[in-house]
Amino acid sequence: MPGHASATDFARALTLVERIPWLRVLTWHDGALYAARGYDVLRGTTSGGRMRWQMAGRYRPPAWRSLTSKSRIGSRLVRDGFHALAVTPSGHLIGAVPGAIVTLIPGASEFIVSHRVTRGTRPLHITATPGGRVFFGEYFSNDQREEVHIYASQDEGRTWQTAYTFPRGAVRHVHNVVYDHWENCLWIFTGDYGDECRILRASCDLKTVTPVLAGNQQVRGVAAVITAEGLYFASDTPLEMNHVYRMSREGTLAALCDLDSSCIEGCLVGDTVVFSTMVEPSAANPTRLVSLYAGRERGSWVRIASWRKDSWSMRYFQYGNAFLPTGENSTDCLAVTTIGVRADDLVTTIFKLAGVK
Repeated sequence: MPGHASATDFARALTLVERIPWLRVLTWHDGALYAARGYDVLRGTTSGGRMRWQMAGRYRPPAWRSLTSKSRIGSRLVRDGFHALAVTPSGHLIGAVPGAIVTLIPGASEFIVSHRVTRGTRPLHITATPGGRVFFGEYFSNDQREEVHIYASQDEGRTWQTAYTFPRGAVRHVHNVVYDHWENCLWIFTGDYGDECRILRASCDLKTVTPVLAGNQQVRGVAAVITAEGLYFASDTPLEMNHVYRMSREGTLAALCDLDSSCIEGCLVGDTVVFSTMVEPSAANPTRLVSLYAGRERGSWVRIASWRKDSWSMRYFQYGNAFLPTGENSTDCLAVTTIGVRADDLVTTIFKLAGVK
């Protein structure tokens, strides 16, 4: 159970609903929560105050991954399972698994490989637009600072093309591509050092890509939450203290909250923005706690829950982290999957967040 979660810490109290082992949350779509158990994707809907799950589709990995994915430690070691998922308006599911982008066509039961990942193992995120376009950016070590691509699908994940290329030396890799339906545009996050750290605004055809923020570790971001008033994002740097920021629609940047470690996950629960921090080796961020921070306006942000890192090696068995689902969530359910923490390793916890509108 998380320690530090209480109504006294947060005006909108957290109420534990259930803990579900061996489940990783992925995204919300049309009031349903999509999550993965290994290489099976489930669709959950609330009924009687609890989440009821149905099989949405299955990916058949290489035989050796069928074995490792059945072991908690083996799965952590080789990074098994689904790591991202997007749902198009017509119901296509597009996911990231080790080495591939996979697509489930409505009416089918098995994901098929629609794109082989040749650099790195997978993108961090996938995003879909209302028009059925789907995007992801390359995420790989890129020590030589080769050119980096953003891929797009015009046919809901069936085929992929290079839609935009950062030239050699411009960025290390792409952290996230996020759709903003208020402005019908994309927000692109890149890293990792100096001017490689960028937040860019792009048209949905990627013909216009404009840097908005760049050049320092505080715009080295991965997690982003889009609202009517602007773009919320959290920094992901092991070199400095991290923060939650909001960039307004007018372009004003405001620091809202100090974080005790770097952040790569964020979500919206009704009108409340939530970010999670992770435990990674860092002199600037030495905490051993994985934490959830929630709020909206400056002064409203508090830590609402935390978990202590387990004893397994971070180098081999992943950082301690709390994964949050992407997508639009109009419910009062806060779903979080923790990994590399004591007691709740590879466990999804679902809370009710009181007061959500």
